[in-house]
Amino acid sequence: MYTQAHTPSLLARLWQDDAGVILSAEIVLVATILVIGMIVGLVELQCAVVGELSDLGDAIGNLDQSYTISSITSMKTRGGIKASTSGTRYNDSPDECDCNSIIVCDSANSQGEKSFR
Repeated sequence: MYTQAHTPSLLARLWQDDAGVILSAEIVLVATILVIGMIVGLVELQCAVVGELSDLGDAIGNLDQSYTISSITSMKTRGGIKASTSGTRYNDSPDECDCNSIIVCDSANSQGEKSFR
């Protein structure tokens, strides 16, 4: 048995305890797996965001901005025209940037290259 003079202090007992030690190699391995998984997830997130923003841009580009106002004519009771407005019409023609091709990240093709459409 230990006497008061030979009893190690709490700090000395904790310093010599090996139970539950995590080796630095294990920490490096776990951190590497987490970083690789995070990179893959961020790449997929980037492809999804690019696809959705491309869809949004196409939707805005495909908005039909044409309008038509029909003419109105008011007739007098004894015949003749009392008042009239002429109609107007505007047709939206495609601009240079309307309906651009969509860039979507596809899986690698048979040659291992990324393809875009």
